[in-house]
Amino acid sequence: MAEEPQVAAREGHGEHTDLRRSLGFRDLVVYGLLFIAPMAPVGVFGTLDAKSHGAVALVYVVATVAMAFTAFSYAQMVRVAPQAGSVFAYARKGLGEGPGFVAGWMALLDYMLIPAVAYLFAGIAMEALVPEVDRWVWTGIAVVITTLLNLWGVRAAARVGFAVLAMEIVVLLVFVVSAVVVLVRDGARRDWWSPLTGDVSFSTAAVIGAVSVAVLSYLGFDAIASFAEEVTGGSAKVARAVLFCLVLAGALFVAQTWLVALLEPVSSAELAADPVKQGSAFYDAVEVSVGSWLHDLVAVSKAIGAAFAALAGQAAGSRLLFAMGRDRRLPHVLARTDSGVPRVALLVAATVTMVAALWAARRDDGLDHLVSVVDVGALTAFVLLHASVVGWFAVQRAEGPPHWLKHVVMPVVGAAILIAVIVEASVAAQVVGVVWLGIGFVVLAVQGTTRAPAARP
Repeated sequence: MAEEPQVAAREGHGEHTDLRRSLGFRDLVVYGLLFIAPMAPVGVFGTLDAKSHGAVALVYVVATVAMAFTAFSYAQMVRVAPQAGSVFAYARKGLGEGPGFVAGWMALLDYMLIPAVAYLFAGIAMEALVPEVDRWVWTGIAVVITTLLNLWGVRAAARVGFAVLAMEIVVLLVFVVSAVVVLVRDGARRDWWSPLTGDVSFSTAAVIGAVSVAVLSYLGFDAIASFAEEVTGGSAKVARAVLFCLVLAGALFVAQTWLVALLEPVSSAELAADPVKQGSAFYDAVEVSVGSWLHDLVAVSKAIGAAFAALAGQAAGSRLLFAMGRDRRLPHVLARTDSGVPRVALLVAATVTMVAALWAARRDDGLDHLVSVVDVGALTAFVLLHASVVGWFAVQRAEGPPHWLKHVVMPVVGAAILIAVIVEASVAAQVVGVVWLGIGFVVLAVQGTTRAPAARP
């Protein structure tokens, strides 16, 4: 693919702060799906099945619709501010300098810790396959390999990521075909429509409660917008990739949870009564119905896929650090690039995620601690994203009279959904979110909100 000229260097600094345009539509989708992971429901299937009274496929249908509001707001704002900072840039446009910093600051909590969780998932999976080597060693190896790929360049990492994503899709297809064969041969263990209606009784409240957990499976599709300055063909391609990635992920999630629910040997009530079984429910159903060979294949796929989900998260996080450094909201050295690669920001992101991942890998409760806090930052930033749409199009009327459905109703509904999810989050997650927000306000107060932003191309 021919490369377009690099984004012009910012004026007045005499240093390299430019990114190279080299990504196409496929590359954007690869990064988004890598971050999400095509088989993301594997780890949470049991929890969702128990919470929803067996209506787990419906949970993902509703969750996809709920997250579509956020994807739509991304599509609106990436056209307004096609910059590497994503929600940081959007909130600055729609709400001002202060809210823009807060949006970026809260997103940092997500982008720094979600890769750490993914690295730890890879370490845990590899330890299960090779128990002679401790999980923290595998975790560290995963960080080093993916960091080197990211330092090589976004295009090279996308090529390797495409191969890994293809492997994950193949494993998913093997599961789908194997599940269909078993269902045709032996029949379903639950009613065929139970993944939509529940295996015992239907409860709207139960489904909504499960949706608050399921939306977390989608975190990562927004990372696509972080590469807006590195894509060929303009911001419209980024908007299409965001929406396409969400729809495709939702379809994959619904299909696989529907099939595994039909294979599940125990009822949702039994899973609810025995939380210990929830974490391995997907694997257990596959092993009992299909065989241990598919169990092992899925486990290997999850190990490799988790490491490369972290690769995509690390790359997106480095772009956010780069953008905030370029606008001097964080140390400006983060905005330095080498051959179009933000290597300083990448190394900082890698160091933070490695420290967090290794700390968690050496503790029995490390995964619980990480998982409990990673999501509040992203959800808060998403709320500010929706507010930015209203601010830019309806309040500032920067592009003429607003379209009230697209620019007011949809973002308000999207923000309301996210606020409801934040309210349902664990107390520990809420506390960490408030503390991180408080630190951000202190940093903002020290900097002042009137600092002039760096010149833009």
